[in-house]
Order: sequence, then C-alpha cells, then structure tokens
Amino acid sequence: MRVLVAVDDSGFAEDLLRAVVTGVRHENAEALVLHVLQPVDTVPPPEMAQGYAPELEDEKQPARVLVERIAAELRKAGFTAQTGVRIGDVANTILGQAAEWRADLIAVGSHGQRSIHDFLLGSVAESVARRAGCSVAIVRRAVEN
Repeated sequence: MRVLVAVDDSGFAEDLLRAVVTGVRHENAEALVLHVLQPVDTVPPPEMAQGYAPELEDEKQPARVLVERIAAELRKAGFTAQTGVRIGDVANTILGQAAEWRADLIAVGSHGQRSIHDFLLGSVAESVARRAGCSVAIVRRAVEN
C-alpha cells in the first residue's frame, strides 16, 4: 500500500497523521509525505522556469521540517516513509505526485470550513477527490469538546 500524505501548515497535520496511522495497515506500507508551496502566480511567465518562486524561499525550510516530523512519526508506526516539498498549484501537484509515485491512496486534510473562494472554485481536498486516479481519504479536523 502506497499512501501519499499531503500535509499543510494549518495545524491539521497531526489529525491527518493519526488518521493514517489508525486507518492503514502498516505491514509493507509506504508513505510519501508531501507539502506543496503555492506561488503567488502558479503560471510563471515564459521566460521563468516552472516552479521558480523566489517569494517562497523562506518557507522551504519550515516545510522540510514539517514533512520530516510527520515522516518520522510514520516510521515509528511501522511505515516506510519518504518526504517531498514541491512548488506549484497545490491540487495539481498532489495529483501529479500521486500519479508519478503510483499512490494507492491520497490522504488529505480538510478544514471543514467553506469560504466564498471554496464555493466558487472548490477546495483542494474536493479537487483532489474529484480528479484522483486512486482512492482519496479526506480527513477533517478532530472536534474539540
């Protein structure tokens, strides 16, 4: 079983981690922990390389720390885990990495809150679920009492 775990820095990573550890059999399970940094302009001008986003340089190191922390927890639970930090449109990059890596499952978090942007364009989780070539688990934040 190959699970792409798409994390962001919104504070939902722990809930997503818990759901993957409790919901996926650990024997022979592989995880790719992925964080995608979205540039201000997802389509660079033709004279700039794809993925060139100097405004995100300061965010790369915290993103690496985040994915390494989640991967370490998955390894403790018995998963083989690798990490990735990519730059691009979040949903498209998750889908592209899942296809390239041949994921059996994409685990992605959902805030459970709808904004006008989500209403008009759709959330990342919804976009991934609609377009993925594999199963998708959408994990909502645990309800606090």
